[in-house]
Amino acid sequence: MCLSIPSEILEIDEHNNALVQTLGVKRRVNLDLVPEACTVGDFVLIHVGVAMEKIDKEYAKESIKMYEEIAFKMQNGEIDENEGNLGLNEFYR
Repeated sequence: MCLSIPSEILEIDEHNNALVQTLGVKRRVNLDLVPEACTVGDFVLIHVGVAMEKIDKEYAKESIKMYEEIAFKMQNGEIDENEGNLGLNEFYR
């Protein structure tokens, strides 16, 4: 299973490569496999350096918020990193 965190497009060059930001980390990805046009400010899901899908901005922001909450809880010992669901049971009810 692959877990992809929404990444925001910061810039797009003439070769359809984008600079994206994922939870504060910036990297370059290719947009050629995304079936619809992307613009700066859009959110995409990435797999091995290639954007695969453009996603709704509100959904992306909610997902990022959830990932940040999980990371915070893990750092504070509220969720054990060996716990199988990382506290996601509440999300999937």
